[in-house]
Amino acid sequence: MNQISENIKQRLSLRKPLQDALDILTHLAGELELNKEVDLPTELKKVQWLYPTCTDFEREFVSICYSIATGVGKTRLMGACIAWLYLEKGVKNFFVLAPNLTIYNKLIEDFGNSSYSKYVFNGIADFVHNKPVIITGDNYNQVSSLFNDTEIRINIFNVSKFARETKPVKEGGRNLAPRIKRLSEYLGQSYWDYLTNLKDLVILMDEAHRYHAKISKGAINELKPILGIELTATPIDEEGNQFRNVVYEYSLAQALTDGLYVKNPTIATRKDFNPQGRSEEEIEKIKLEDAISIHEDTKQELKLFALNTGKKLVKPFILVVCRETIHAKAVYDLVTSVDFYEGAFAEKVLQIDSTTKNEDLIEQQFISLEQDDNEIEIVIHVNMLKEGWDVTNLYTIVPLRAANASVLVEQTIGRGLRLPFGGERTGNEKVDKLTIVAHDNFDRVIAAAQDPNSILNKLKFVEIDAAQLSERVEVVTVPNTITENIRKEQDIVNKLQTGPQKQKQQNTIDAKRILVNVIPFFNTNSQVKKVDDLMKPEVKQQVMQAVQKELSTGQVNLFAAEIAQEAGDIYETLVADFKKNIIQIPRMDLVQGEVTASIDDFELDGQGFSFDQLNEEIVRIGLKDKSYDIIEVKSGVNYGSPIKLLISELINYSEIDYDANADLLHKLAKQAVDNLQNNLSEGEDIKTVVFQWRRFIAGKMYSQMMEHFRLHEPDYIKPNVKSFTKIEDWSGTALKNEGRKDYRDDSFPAAQVPKFVFLGFEKSCHFEYKFESRTEQTLTYILENDKEVLKWLRPAPNQFRIYWLHNSKLYEPDFVAETADCIYLIETKAANAVDLSEIQAKAQAALKYCKYATEYTAEHGGKPWKYVLIPHDQVTKTSSFRGVVSPNIVFKKP
Repeated sequence: MNQISENIKQRLSLRKPLQDALDILTHLAGELELNKEVDLPTELKKVQWLYPTCTDFEREFVSICYSIATGVGKTRLMGACIAWLYLEKGVKNFFVLAPNLTIYNKLIEDFGNSSYSKYVFNGIADFVHNKPVIITGDNYNQVSSLFNDTEIRINIFNVSKFARETKPVKEGGRNLAPRIKRLSEYLGQSYWDYLTNLKDLVILMDEAHRYHAKISKGAINELKPILGIELTATPIDEEGNQFRNVVYEYSLAQALTDGLYVKNPTIATRKDFNPQGRSEEEIEKIKLEDAISIHEDTKQELKLFALNTGKKLVKPFILVVCRETIHAKAVYDLVTSVDFYEGAFAEKVLQIDSTTKNEDLIEQQFISLEQDDNEIEIVIHVNMLKEGWDVTNLYTIVPLRAANASVLVEQTIGRGLRLPFGGERTGNEKVDKLTIVAHDNFDRVIAAAQDPNSILNKLKFVEIDAAQLSERVEVVTVPNTITENIRKEQDIVNKLQTGPQKQKQQNTIDAKRILVNVIPFFNTNSQVKKVDDLMKPEVKQQVMQAVQKELSTGQVNLFAAEIAQEAGDIYETLVADFKKNIIQIPRMDLVQGEVTASIDDFELDGQGFSFDQLNEEIVRIGLKDKSYDIIEVKSGVNYGSPIKLLISELINYSEIDYDANADLLHKLAKQAVDNLQNNLSEGEDIKTVVFQWRRFIAGKMYSQMMEHFRLHEPDYIKPNVKSFTKIEDWSGTALKNEGRKDYRDDSFPAAQVPKFVFLGFEKSCHFEYKFESRTEQTLTYILENDKEVLKWLRPAPNQFRIYWLHNSKLYEPDFVAETADCIYLIETKAANAVDLSEIQAKAQAALKYCKYATEYTAEHGGKPWKYVLIPHDQVTKTSSFRGVVSPNIVFKKP
């Protein structure tokens, strides 16, 4: 037993899951090196032996992840980890990353304000007289006392601020080094250099799922910490992959099963409610009314609880989740109007999204939501509350136009699970209950909650995949051939002994590198219509000026003058090499114009326009305890003109434009209302019936309108064509062990082709490629060995900007091949797929590219472009390039 960790558990009143997590840190810290320079595979084996769920650190340093449900106390665990690492291991430097501004400000308060009720170090005696110094993304360049050996230093950065501070910037037309990497007058070095040179830096990542993108990983890796501690409730990255460095998990399902630290989520709907035939807006208004009824019931129960127990009075509020800002504004206008409960909530609604003004006032109101004098009872927000909204008095959630049942269950409830009374359940059913109003998704949510794969029942997020453990992969990035050749030259120079000869060769390499970086930007120069134009003396002069500017930007190279001179000396040779190693691909953004549509005039068929008026009650069922109760609805909405209601619903359909079809819409809506009026039963109100069934009525009208709908396909807009573009690097995955094969090797099953990276190419613009099929691999054999092909390329996804399907998708050609008299854009496809509409749509986009590319090259002395669509059964190793290309050139639209 570690006495320091036991004291921390007691002093910080850590809950059992957090105690277990801290024990893991104490255990691992006794096994790990905790140094900047370590053997990562060895360290990984140590962790994996103890915690098999950790199969990869996923970073360039030792990094472990705690997967802990929302509301259990991740911030307090961070404080405990910092306290233990300082008291036990003497670690004094910490770097805390926050995913957004809300959490950033909250963490500064949590770690830095000792008078704050949620101060994480309350009870740690050592931190009373040696209070941690908080360094933030806003004041790091002003802190002057960084080198006091007795200080505990906690750096807190918002990830967006961190990303900005680590990127180069432009000021006054000059490229400057990233702000955090500039010289500090207080330090005598940049703050970045200071951080990266610390021998005991530990990084803590709050909401760690936000930092698994490639760019974030790169910046974080540069910090070179001795340890990373990641915390998240959802250990899944942006691409849907589970974290592989989880050492401990306390899931929402486990928290709900334990029934100790989070509210009990329940789902509510109106009794006998049937969403069929109802419009979205109608369902939304019903859900809002029902939310008010539930809210008032909860508010009364909390008052009774406070009176009966002597505990503080908790003021509940409702969260209304909208999909976009226009929708949020419409909801705000409704609930603040006199038509909604006679204006009872007019001054009690807070709208938070990108369009709201008075941000300071809104932030103040939000922060004080838990306070008695805050009158806000309804918060309207776009999508979901961001991480960091850790209020405890959210009791009712109304997801409007929710995506699907699983999203509703797994994401929405996380915002309202925190408990107000010491973070633990009280035993009072309604005080411990979170209600989600989900009439339109009720049955699906119940089903999702019972699904073994649902977050409510899935006890473990992390699963060990035996196949993945035995077949490890790594990400590889392959530069173009000219960049790779420079890298190889650098490797040779690195082996030379220090001296004048080594420096001269280094200057040559630096000159080549800077020229290769600068030259592609001259594809927009009015004097450069093809690569040969780079040889013009006036163009060379401009390139040299760009080289001088690049050398004078950021940290100045001591040999800048020699490098600039060398760049001028080797310029012509470098340009010739540049031309030799690229295919001159005209750069253009090929986009389609807008689709136009029209609806022919017609008379509405009134059959089936008969609907009964609905009764209004609410029923609530507990997700875990199956509790059941009913609340009567208090109606308070004026439904307005039935004709306008139907038109408003119809114009929600993307195909229907009000301005273009106003007369037709009014005519059809009046005909629909007349038919409904004729079919009403005694006592029924036409406004109520239309409001209740508006979506279904509009749907029937929409179906008839679509029978008269005409779509007019657009053509491609003539692009602005640039002379050439650089050959982009490409990235992919490769098996770590024996993951590369010669392109001529076909001794393994065709299904395994996508697993490997292939090499051995001599004509290509990269030295390595991946392929999706045996056909693609075989075609490269033809491209490499047929004398007619001068050079070829398998383009990176961002090499071309050819859009199709109304600009919703980007076309990525399989290959580009150049011969003496032509350049070919090549696609290979299964023989039975060539005529599919999707393939033909891509072909038309490619044909347009070839047309505009050829027009440009014809004007400036280049080669024509042709598009080739090759069926897979025509590609064999014995085929000639001409033999597979000539029969499959696509000339025009079929």
